[in-house]
Amino acid sequence: MPVIDETVVIARPAAEVFDFLMVAENLPRWDSSMLECAQVGDEAVTVGTRYRGASKILGRRIEWITEVVEFTPCVRAASRSVAGPLTFTVSYEVSPAPAGTTLRYRLAAESGLGGTFGRAMEPIVRRAQTKVVRANLGTLASLLEQRAA
Repeated sequence: MPVIDETVVIARPAAEVFDFLMVAENLPRWDSSMLECAQVGDEAVTVGTRYRGASKILGRRIEWITEVVEFTPCVRAASRSVAGPLTFTVSYEVSPAPAGTTLRYRLAAESGLGGTFGRAMEPIVRRAQTKVVRANLGTLASLLEQRAA
């Protein structure tokens, strides 16, 4: 299972960063692969909250549902896929930093590239996806920092 584990420093308070990440409609604003995302229900986010969305991967629209499996307000949230063709988990962890907030983003996903060819391609796919994640985190940081200006 390829894992992407990246961090970014955002010049905003940790609570603000965390709260922004928990609003489903914000995800397509900073994640370039995200076509749409909505929270299922309108209760406060906690363990068991579900999100429904769609991503564009290799030119294809892929729909999914995730469920929050870990939730510590203003510190950490993790979700795993519960429906759709992709198997993945994603987590966000925020911590105060001298320049604002350090956000750790971790994505573990099945590549769906089975067999010998798929195993050979996984490092290439992981490198490409890591570049996308880094760019997305840069977009997130800019978006939050510009909101404060």
